[in-house]
Amino acid sequence: MVPNAFWHSLFGSEYLLARFAFQRGLALIYLIAFLVAFNQFRPLLGEHGLLPVPQFLGFVNFRKAPSIFHFFYSDNFFSGVSLAGILLSIIALTSFSERGPLWISVAVWSSLYVLYLSIMNVGQTFYGFGWESMLLEAGFLAILSGSNRMAVPIPIIFLLRWMLFRVEFGAGLIKLRGDACWRNLTCLHYHHETQPLPNPLSAYFHHLPGSFHKLEVVGNFAAQLVVPWGLFFPQPVAGISGALIILTQLWLFISGNYSWLNVLTMLLAVPSFTNTQLHALVRTPTPGSLSSPAAYEWAIVVLSAVLIVLSYWPVHNMLSRRQMMNTSFNPYHIVNTYGAFGTVTKARYEIVIEGTDDDAVREQTKWKEYEFKAKPGDPKRRPRQVAPYHLRLDWLMWFAAMSPVYDYLEHPWFIILIQKLLQNDSSTLKLLAGSPFPSGPKVIRARLYRYRFATVKERGETGQWWMRSLAGEYLPSVSLRESENTIGART
Repeated sequence: MVPNAFWHSLFGSEYLLARFAFQRGLALIYLIAFLVAFNQFRPLLGEHGLLPVPQFLGFVNFRKAPSIFHFFYSDNFFSGVSLAGILLSIIALTSFSERGPLWISVAVWSSLYVLYLSIMNVGQTFYGFGWESMLLEAGFLAILSGSNRMAVPIPIIFLLRWMLFRVEFGAGLIKLRGDACWRNLTCLHYHHETQPLPNPLSAYFHHLPGSFHKLEVVGNFAAQLVVPWGLFFPQPVAGISGALIILTQLWLFISGNYSWLNVLTMLLAVPSFTNTQLHALVRTPTPGSLSSPAAYEWAIVVLSAVLIVLSYWPVHNMLSRRQMMNTSFNPYHIVNTYGAFGTVTKARYEIVIEGTDDDAVREQTKWKEYEFKAKPGDPKRRPRQVAPYHLRLDWLMWFAAMSPVYDYLEHPWFIILIQKLLQNDSSTLKLLAGSPFPSGPKVIRARLYRYRFATVKERGETGQWWMRSLAGEYLPSVSLRESENTIGART
């Protein structure tokens, strides 16, 4: 028999406000994620997208990639799924899901998890980011977090802290074991300039003194390798650790665009705070009496035991000299391992796609550039703040630019993107800032440029945020017929 005192200690009221704030914050992130899917999935992964889901489903079975789309897929059905996710996110955001009986809360959070899992598991490279698994793991824990009139399950509070620990500690370890510039404290001499999508403040961070950049790295190691241990200490140590993590994540949020990574990491720190610590920030009525069904309490205990067992794999990974980053050990993305930027690129390269109305390329051919929504292009355009929204194609263009020579096998979506632009495909063009060709171009090419932030003096003289120089050719001039032949030869 389990002693009553111990059993009752597993459920309490000390973290009521933390649970309320965590659920609302997670619902907001789900809302953003489903909006991103609704806006971008069809041109990226739809029936006629860059990496069509129907083709992918022909090679992957349900066991390897669980998804409702194994049973049926169409672009219209997907739109319905993403709209359902948006509606459920709004229901959770308004806390309507927690105002009634427990089964409503479980149903809403379970549906959000299943719908997003279904999307991610067919999203291929466009959904290959660590914060996707983070959202699913946090979403899974939210399923049994309880409704407003129920006692807070303390095991869920500590499992969320355990997840936060893996996010931070894993990121710290991958840096310590990775690029030598982390160990010699120089990585941030480059990172603000070479990160995937700089924001309006990134240039100012980049131009900070080198000594300050070294201090940033020291602070990063402290925040990721030392502070997370405090999450498992009694109050007020746990709350202080959570606050320090939030402060460091805010610093990262204002210095770059990392989708909902920083916001979700800050959200995971919320369960570090008690009602007393959150009272000034979170205002919600506190119920007079709290209770939990016995079956629910047993489900919490069983779930906690299962997740503790599954923790073996991420712990083993963190202790390994060959640590992997942002990896799931099961297709349900529960109890994952995290970590990013173990290697920092020292120079920024960008692929610039150009087109022309001319039927044939001549020496006097005038080329016009395609502009993306956020990735650097026009040197005079100020970097944008888009996070916590996620521009998936812009991010993939950053990865593609790391290849010194265009490699179709590594980035098979790229030549299909070129073909769609040659076709003036309206769906694909919605992924970009616009097209300089109302009727479509006749020929397209891609060139590789070296980019760096303009100095204060250079910006004053030229009005440019970026200085760039041609590094070489990325894709030779290609017409629509040539692009179709290229795809046919590779498939």
